[in-house]
Amino acid sequence: MILEHVVLDIRPGQEPAFEEAFAVARPLIMSAQGWRSVRLERCVEQPSRYLLLVEWETLADHLDGFRTSAAYEEWRQLLHHFYDPPPVVEHFELVTAS
Repeated sequence: MILEHVVLDIRPGQEPAFEEAFAVARPLIMSAQGWRSVRLERCVEQPSRYLLLVEWETLADHLDGFRTSAAYEEWRQLLHHFYDPPPVVEHFELVTAS
């Protein structure tokens, strides 16, 4: 399992519109092969910052699957204009859990 970690800084004042657009975009990622879960969290201290966590079966499911799909193009059109600056996407593998 791969955990995609993305900190999203949204243009101030655009948070409600971003959340509405994310609700529309969410099914796009949920239909991707290898998708396991998706969470969007809002920062308490910095309300224009969000944390996106997506679980994938494999890294290839994200990079070679979703990122090259028509669904990703729609995702990008719905969401990417809210980001300032563009987010850094990182992938993590589980080391230990309790």
